[in-house]
Amino acid sequence: MRRKIMMTIAGSDSSAGAGIQADMKSAFAAGVYCATVITSLTAQNTCGVRAIDTVSAHMVTAQMDAVLDDMDVAAVKCGMLPSADIVRVVAEAASQGRLPQPVIDPVMVATSGDRLIDDAAARAVITELMPHTMLVTPNIPEVYAITGIRLDDSDGFDRAAEAFRALGCKAVLIKAGHLSGSLIVDRLYDFVSGDVCDFSFPRIETPNTHGTGCSLSAAITARLSMGANLRDAVTGAEEFVHRAIDSGRHMEWGHGHGPINHFIG
Repeated sequence: MRRKIMMTIAGSDSSAGAGIQADMKSAFAAGVYCATVITSLTAQNTCGVRAIDTVSAHMVTAQMDAVLDDMDVAAVKCGMLPSADIVRVVAEAASQGRLPQPVIDPVMVATSGDRLIDDAAARAVITELMPHTMLVTPNIPEVYAITGIRLDDSDGFDRAAEAFRALGCKAVLIKAGHLSGSLIVDRLYDFVSGDVCDFSFPRIETPNTHGTGCSLSAAITARLSMGANLRDAVTGAEEFVHRAIDSGRHMEWGHGHGPINHFIG
């Protein structure tokens, strides 16, 4: 029996709420095997990030080659890419077509507010990697960091989407969780098909939102690896993450922002 395989290129979270660990749990919940390329080691818990060690670009390349030379990877998620050198080796692989259906979660700032990558790495993600990817999944602060467009409500989403199109993105999912209101309405812009689709869910009051963005992008990637089209993959992933947030809202994982509950299947 051959199970569908995705690959995640991201950082390790010692508290297992975000990063590689969240990606693996999201993939397994979808019934997809998840290979990993670790870009950084973080010492963190639900209260914040204490230390970060960056893996060498050479080792990132070695991990990618080891997985891709052996496994039939159907889709790839890119999360925390902490250095410009790492971004460039990932972008080179993507430009060569070695990373199928690449999804970027442009991780720049942790939920706790800790800066996770430097300015050079952020610029490289924008200029060198985004043009080679299938989907980018920024939250509101990341939209501002990438485009300079400040979103106070959904009225500016179309303008932000055009900025992402100009950067060469094929699609963007703008996540609205940082906006106020009783509803969270994420919006998918597919620049290839021209489709625009909203995903609306009631806001859930909970401190347990650590790793939400990682989990969503990984859940999308898992569904793409199973053959879903982009809209269906995002639909299924959005529903999964909403249920995981709802299921985990009363759980006590630590003393800060706990993770969502991936164990809902």
